[in-house]
Amino acid sequence: MWPALALSLAAFLTNFDVTAVVVALPTIADELGLGIAGQAWMMDGYSLAFTAALLVAGALADSLGRRRAMLGGNLVFAAASVVCALSADGLTLGLARVLQGLGAAFVMTGGIALIAALYPQAASRTRVLGGLGVVSGVAMAVGPSIGGGISAWIGWRWIFAANLPACLLAAWSIPRLVPEMRSSARRPLDYLGMGLVSAALCMLIATLLHGHGGPELILGVVLAALFWATFLWQQRRRTQPIFDPAIFLNRAMVAVALLLNAVSLGYWAVLVFLPGFLRATFGWTASECGFAMLAATLPMLVLPPLGARLVVRWGWRRHFTVALAIIALGNLVFVGALAMPDPALRSWLVHIAMAVIGSGAALAHPQLSGAVVALVPADQAGMAAAVTVVMRQAGFAIGIAVLGAVLGRSGEVPNYAWVFWVAAPVCAAASASALLLLPSATVAPTCGEKQQQVA
Repeated sequence: MWPALALSLAAFLTNFDVTAVVVALPTIADELGLGIAGQAWMMDGYSLAFTAALLVAGALADSLGRRRAMLGGNLVFAAASVVCALSADGLTLGLARVLQGLGAAFVMTGGIALIAALYPQAASRTRVLGGLGVVSGVAMAVGPSIGGGISAWIGWRWIFAANLPACLLAAWSIPRLVPEMRSSARRPLDYLGMGLVSAALCMLIATLLHGHGGPELILGVVLAALFWATFLWQQRRRTQPIFDPAIFLNRAMVAVALLLNAVSLGYWAVLVFLPGFLRATFGWTASECGFAMLAATLPMLVLPPLGARLVVRWGWRRHFTVALAIIALGNLVFVGALAMPDPALRSWLVHIAMAVIGSGAALAHPQLSGAVVALVPADQAGMAAAVTVVMRQAGFAIGIAVLGAVLGRSGEVPNYAWVFWVAAPVCAAASASALLLLPSATVAPTCGEKQQQVA
């Protein structure tokens, strides 16, 4: 299990960086003069680069070597973290965040692809992915408290410097514990495809964050849709696509895509706005916000193993239906908390809401990666990893933009109700899609076989 532990550093790095930076966003915004849209771009710059690079990272991981791709991404991520720590203005920090996203794409894709190759048996792969969920949970659990404490005590710049020990440990351990692996089927790089996806996401997010409604909003959405449609058309014409739209002919994959995006919006994107919400509602400091947000992140530490057992006992349909319904309920509890005039009762309800959305996300988040890998042929492990994280990161980036748009530019307390009002029905709709589209049970495949689905 030592190779799996070394590879899990990928999940630790990417998840720690998200939750730690989220808590420091208000402090960064105050120092660098960023508004709500500027804060959203600090997160979306990372996510957009992450999403766009994943499409190429999957192909490179399969053809040039999965370990090489992971170690190269780790180096870029470490260098970008240094630049983030030294940034003197919002532009420099934003560009460094883009570089972090590029590096993280190769780290995550290479790591998941190596796990799929090292553990071909379904049972062992499920155990490793469950362990990966635990490591992700640790990163998410300690991220807010460590990020808030660092921001309050020695400055937000040291949050990025905290990435460096994990990067160094990964660079030292992975070459010693993990062999190099390549796919027998090599796919050529597709820069045009990457550019089309990036253009679609950037157009949509810029429109949501900076559009003012009416014709401008409609034009931006139409252009984003045209870029995306062109990308799908271009991929269908390629003999070796980096993102094969045909995988969505399977209705279960359609449901998984909806679930990935719903968790990204209903939990991850909501998490981005929680520090500002807590500070505006209760006047808490960064360290106090980080400590309070443990209610939303600690479930990621303890519940993934339970989720792995439940998905075997219940099957995909019941498990994901319940998990997404829990996230929807938690967002509705936020809305109820804002209606409470008593500050003490409001604080208790907010903590309950954070615990509920965290529990739902902890049950769903790690298992979604396993569902995608199970639905994609084994010799496309790199693309499977890319598909998994592309959908999750695209949903995260779009979710931040959507919630930032409904929040508005002022960030006043009553406006935050719209954030939770949007998140709740999105998760409820995903819960319904799981009920209608996913198989009721799964049969674990033997080595070399595709997973059979029992409706």
